[in-house]
Amino acid sequence: MTTHTTKMLIIGSGPAGLTAAIYGARAGMQPIVVQGLQPGGQLTITTDVENYPGFRDVIQGPWLMQEMQAQAEHVGTRMLWDTIVDVDIAGGSPFRAIGDSGDEYIGDVLVIATGAQAQWLGVPGEEALGGKGVSACATCDGFFYRGKKVVVIGGGNTAVEEALYLTNHSDDVTLIHRRDELRAEKILQDRLFAHPKIKVLWNKRVEEFLGAPLQGGLTGVRLADTQTGEISEFATEGAFVAIGHSPATSLFKGKLAMDDSGYLLVEPGTPKTSVPGVFACGDVMDHTYRQAVTAAGTGCMAALDAERFLASREFAAAKVETVEA
Repeated sequence: MTTHTTKMLIIGSGPAGLTAAIYGARAGMQPIVVQGLQPGGQLTITTDVENYPGFRDVIQGPWLMQEMQAQAEHVGTRMLWDTIVDVDIAGGSPFRAIGDSGDEYIGDVLVIATGAQAQWLGVPGEEALGGKGVSACATCDGFFYRGKKVVVIGGGNTAVEEALYLTNHSDDVTLIHRRDELRAEKILQDRLFAHPKIKVLWNKRVEEFLGAPLQGGLTGVRLADTQTGEISEFATEGAFVAIGHSPATSLFKGKLAMDDSGYLLVEPGTPKTSVPGVFACGDVMDHTYRQAVTAAGTGCMAALDAERFLASREFAAAKVETVEA
């Protein structure tokens, strides 16, 4: 077993974690990033990226994350391949984490950037057609479906918001829901039902995504009526699965404050968690925006606040030494 010690320990290597690392390294905190199960985060499974600032042409998600990692390493970040399986933060700084490898990681501050994963239906065709007509983020991918017929699958706030957003790009949006009423807030439902570009298919469950990944992508969805069992097909060029996200916070249950959905709670307008010296950034604390650019922004905030935390602690220690002397 090896012990790795740093001023700044970062768990997660998506846009939030790597941005925190870049700022932390430039501030002399010599950060360690533990990359986890999905190095680079969700952008590594995203093909075309057209909404990240600074790039006129469409770029590839994996390439963008490679560049972020290279930048972080260039300014002094250590990238380590491991998966954290336990953390000890109850005693305050320094914080301790244990990897699946058996290695121990100790940081004077801890930055949590473990992200959140979209929940998927798990039906045939979903994985194969991911990025080829099937998506879990209308804000990310809706622009690619300008003038096309699209569907949104779900019945909560996220699904209704996605459907409303897609009307900016499509004149033919259909919400598919397995029940006969929505779970979304009434004000959102009112907007949805009043919108001339949106239709609703009630009591329908998606059984399969249809199409060929290498030959045009998604062509439709196979549906089952939840009341009669009748099978039908619905033609569409884009399908957005909007049944929720799962934040990667199981490590911190009982150790950090969370909301009912498992997202880490932070002091409003900051990345500060319920434990001083522990900061959360990116999708693990953001269930509203979930964009690479907002994740990067909160990563920057986490690094800046981490630097201030260490500086104030050092100042307090120096003051005590002066008094004792």
